[in-house]
Amino acid sequence: MNRKVTIIAEAGVNHNGNFELAKEMIFRAREAGADIVKFQTAVPELVMSASAPKAAYQLSTTDQAESQLEMAKAIHLPLSAYVKLKNICDEVGIRFLSTPFDLVSVDLLHQLKMEEWKIPSGEITNYPYLKKIASFGQPVILSTGMCTMGEIEAAIQLLTENGVKREMLTLLHCTTEYPAPYADINLRAMQQMREKFGVNVGYSDHSIGITVPVAAVALGATIIEKHFTLDKNMPGPDHKASLEPNELAEMVQSIRATEAALGDGYKKPASSEIKNMPIARKSIVAAVGIRKGEIFSEDNLTTKRPGSGISPMRWPEIIGQKAIKDFEPDELIVL
Repeated sequence: MNRKVTIIAEAGVNHNGNFELAKEMIFRAREAGADIVKFQTAVPELVMSASAPKAAYQLSTTDQAESQLEMAKAIHLPLSAYVKLKNICDEVGIRFLSTPFDLVSVDLLHQLKMEEWKIPSGEITNYPYLKKIASFGQPVILSTGMCTMGEIEAAIQLLTENGVKREMLTLLHCTTEYPAPYADINLRAMQQMREKFGVNVGYSDHSIGITVPVAAVALGATIIEKHFTLDKNMPGPDHKASLEPNELAEMVQSIRATEAALGDGYKKPASSEIKNMPIARKSIVAAVGIRKGEIFSEDNLTTKRPGSGISPMRWPEIIGQKAIKDFEPDELIVL
């Protein structure tokens, strides 16, 4: 692997608007081995109108009588909380990241000196939002859920024309459904985006379990983002499609094992298996007793372990030669 896979533990709004829960999620993400813990920053009134409907998955996991705006107000933290969360991340040694959903939130996070920006799938067609983030000239992670290739291309053009260098851009393949059905995930689209746009790619996962993000690493993902929660049974829209801390730790371990197993792509004997070559391979040996001067033939030679003698690949060369000494059955042939 040319680079370590970056693992983003997506806390999102799974703190349910409770600062102490958000703080605990930082500690748990760090313990699980994630590189980044990511939140969602928003002023709900600037993100959605009072008439904006809930998604089907939100209706099934929250109070159906409340509007999307009412739900958002209940589960978002005040903007002042993100200053504290950023400081906690710095103290415990995990990178802080938060996705802004409005321009006021963009300004706040810029003041916090975030190292990079995560743009969610729903904002990929938001021209003024994309232009403002691009103007900072910092790395951008762009989720592509619900997108056509044309929409992705237009967003890339807008970002690169306004300050984001192409090498600073990572596209995350994503299926915007919670949980995402396996049949709709289409991981190979991640490879198509890499080939088409010539940028790094990763995967933002909304499926159940850890199988798909681990598979994405095997297909070349450089970033994996996954929702996590302290308890899947908590009320709120995203908990059911999230990992609990022990599952997050399992995903991190599986990803690290997978990227180690991918290696450098060059076929050669591994250092750990070289010692097994003479044990597992065969050599040319005497099938029966052979007297000195006797001609080697297919009747008096065979191949058996160990592989510390003459390789059976030299069989045509050995047949027809004279034995230089007497050989007992099973004795390694020497010339």
